[in-house]
Amino acid sequence: MHKGSTMVRLEAVSRGFGKRDNRVNALDEVTVDFPEGVFTAVMGPSGSGKSTLLQCAAGIDRVDSGEVELAGAKLAGLSEAALTRLRRQHVGFVFQTFNLIPSLTARQNVALPLMLAGKKPRRKDVDGALDRLGLSERKGHRPGEMSGGQQQRVAIARALLTRPKVLFADEPTGALDSKSSRQVMEQLRELVDRDGQTIIMVTHDPVAASVSDRIVFLADGKLAGWLESPTPELAAERITKLEQSW
Repeated sequence: MHKGSTMVRLEAVSRGFGKRDNRVNALDEVTVDFPEGVFTAVMGPSGSGKSTLLQCAAGIDRVDSGEVELAGAKLAGLSEAALTRLRRQHVGFVFQTFNLIPSLTARQNVALPLMLAGKKPRRKDVDGALDRLGLSERKGHRPGEMSGGQQQRVAIARALLTRPKVLFADEPTGALDSKSSRQVMEQLRELVDRDGQTIIMVTHDPVAASVSDRIVFLADGKLAGWLESPTPELAAERITKLEQSW
């Protein structure tokens, strides 16, 4: 793949929850492309389908209809084992909660998922992931000795250890103060500009979203437009209009 090619594609994807009369369509025939090497934010009113879109795009959740393509692979025909392998090889995840082990150092937390998968991570790869996130001086520190922003950057380093083709982030700044949030977003932006990392991030924060290259908007499970080269003001204005009209 080269920059500009499609890393993730959803084609007429629908996903619902519940049965019959109580069924809710979280996604309703959504078609959207996420290009390689591009930082895309996903915004929308609460309940608009943002997290469901992320989970379907990453192969965590199966779609009811439509097609998802991730890193050149069509997900529909894959077994659970094949899906797991695909995610392990090509996908990184970052969540609002850092999910770090308090008794482990930053270096140990980053290495842990690979060790649990039966692989021995190389020290230089672990250190390199932490260095990329500006944590050179924090490798031997435990979570309780770090700020929230530093902990989240350890979580991002952990997600990047396998050099995933795409990094999915679900409200990565949701638990952070404004200063820590800014630091985390600067690091994510640098990963895109310096390394060509593809990032797809769900957020409700217009300031965080403005760091992206573009914003995709959802409303009531449908695609509701997008915004190129966003600013915090434009993002906030668009999301306010969606919330008022929804």
